[in-house]
Amino acid sequence: MRPVRTQAGSAPLFERHEGGERVILVALDFGMPDFAESVAELRLLATGAGLDILGEVLGKRSRPDAALFVGSGKADEIAALVAATEADVVIFNHELSPAQERNLERRLRCRVIDRVSLILDIFARRAQSAEGKLQVELAQLQHLSTRLVRGWTHLERQRGGVGMRGPGEKQLETDRRLLGVRVKALRERLARLGKQRRTQRRSRARQQVMSVALVGYTNAGKSTLFNALTRAGAYAADQLFATLDTTTRKMYLPRLAESAGGEPASGEVVLSDTVGFITRLPHELVAAFRATLEATTEADLLLHVIDSASPGRERQIEAVEKVLKEIGADGVPQLRVYNKLDLTGVAPGAGRDEYGKLHSVYISARTGEGLELLRDALSEILLASRVQVETGQNEAGSPSDTPLQSIDLTK
Repeated sequence: MRPVRTQAGSAPLFERHEGGERVILVALDFGMPDFAESVAELRLLATGAGLDILGEVLGKRSRPDAALFVGSGKADEIAALVAATEADVVIFNHELSPAQERNLERRLRCRVIDRVSLILDIFARRAQSAEGKLQVELAQLQHLSTRLVRGWTHLERQRGGVGMRGPGEKQLETDRRLLGVRVKALRERLARLGKQRRTQRRSRARQQVMSVALVGYTNAGKSTLFNALTRAGAYAADQLFATLDTTTRKMYLPRLAESAGGEPASGEVVLSDTVGFITRLPHELVAAFRATLEATTEADLLLHVIDSASPGRERQIEAVEKVLKEIGADGVPQLRVYNKLDLTGVAPGAGRDEYGKLHSVYISARTGEGLELLRDALSEILLASRVQVETGQNEAGSPSDTPLQSIDLTK
């Protein structure tokens, strides 16, 4: 989408394309070093949601305004741009309080949503599986519960009838009660699905099949790598949150099979492709997708896929590590996979610490460069795990429940 500059000092406008609602993007710089990257990410989120970006309003403040978030002068600037472009929605690159959203809508005379609502909308569009749709609905309802008052400020009480006159129940209270019933039902259904998934994982554990989960920032190339390793044909696209539903496939490692002397299924690994993370990932989404993310917390190994061509890769790594800690997966052994070498010109390779232990692999999932190095790395890790299991059996008489926990791959 090509920006079209207006008069000097005015906000940049963008050419329209056939698609969804017409929007204005708003972002404030509070002194964070990643402000430019965050604005670029907001554009990608809006484009991925199929929205027509008509313009941007950027500003700088020391702290948010309590009532309008942006301050009175900036609110007037946004209102003028909305009137000039006839925009339908204004999207803030921040999390707004219900009161701020309400005040802004009155001031701007159009709908206002924040970054959290935009991400929730994208998840709602992309969810394919029944469980994924349930998780998104739960997250949306939890987010909506704090904003119900916006839709009912003009109502006092339900109308009564003959024999039903009296104080009754406020419409807002009715909605909250019905919403609570739906949230409870969704949680119960997700709990049942989570129980089924845990049963499947225990079955794989009894077969001593290693479980590996792909994690990483959104659009780091996880699904492309997943397809390259398993030939699964999972959906992969150059857009944020192309994958929402966890996909699991078996992957065969020949080197591992050879070391086992040809034992059946000895070279099999279960590989899972999971949803990507993002900075300021809505808490409601993390909570709703906790059942899906259990594939990450209960994996034997995490392959942390990193976009090596991104200038904000260090910030993205921190964002992923933060979410992993929030869901309780920070203790799972991790191997970093630096992807997209075809965009950087760096040669494929493997990184080791001073003790010779693997901590990173450099590949290009799109071209296939370095994939053999990654397979060898997985074989090496699993072989080390097998030795530990056998040692544990000899010493304790039973296999270890967490064979990889003592392997340091996080440096």
